[in-house]
Amino acid sequence: MRIAVRHETHYTYATPPKSIIQLLRLTPRSHEGQHVISWRIDCDADCRLKAGEDAFGNITHTFTVAQRVSSLSLVVEGHVETFDTAGVVRYAVERFSPLLYLRETALTEADAGIEDLGRTCLARGPLDGLHELMGRIHARMQFDTDPTHAATSAKDAWSLGRGVCQDYAQIFIAAARAGGTPARYISGHFFRDDGVVDQEAGHAWAEAYIPDLGWVGFDPANCMCPCESHVRIAFGLDYLDAAPVRGAQNAGVGESLRVNVAVSQARAQRQN
Repeated sequence: MRIAVRHETHYTYATPPKSIIQLLRLTPRSHEGQHVISWRIDCDADCRLKAGEDAFGNITHTFTVAQRVSSLSLVVEGHVETFDTAGVVRYAVERFSPLLYLRETALTEADAGIEDLGRTCLARGPLDGLHELMGRIHARMQFDTDPTHAATSAKDAWSLGRGVCQDYAQIFIAAARAGGTPARYISGHFFRDDGVVDQEAGHAWAEAYIPDLGWVGFDPANCMCPCESHVRIAFGLDYLDAAPVRGAQNAGVGESLRVNVAVSQARAQRQN
């Protein structure tokens, strides 16, 4: 499938800041199951954009505006060709041993309930257990954009029984690690087959390491392994390592943020 992605971020400031700096993780890499055809980043302000990589190997761009602006628009768009690999990720950049992804973070700390869930499911074996874990999280959680936010931990979302894809992914990661399986957070995009193109944000899921198979994706929000509908962008121990945008500003007050994401089939493919 050829997927077109357009990610728009719009800022307005009641009092313009003196300067702005942001770290962007908005650019995908090619690997088996995903080929980046074209990708670009545009900004309507006079800025400096420097490409790089973070410790995990994610493509980053450091975005700096050195003068006062009352508004700022950032547009990221491109086309990606995707293929169904049953969730298995091969030939991606790997900087660390899978054992690193057993490390607990503040966002993926497990409480007694999550620990019990992970150990019970993983007792069945890695592959069957992870599928069961995904299904049980999907069945218990209710998708709701109101009660959680970027700093909500896995245990808090699990206690609420509600949350968004980020929360589903971090609960899965916490439970998998409690069961002795390395797991990591993935940020990206999801093409919906129900015709909905415009979305409020990107998507998130998890990957777990299975011996003799490697990294395999699990999307508990949709209760499926990632397929050709998924575009994989960045990964890390939790949301903070793979957040699309993180940054700071010097002075200024009254920041307002609006994000628009459109994920669709590329026009050339729809015409065939």
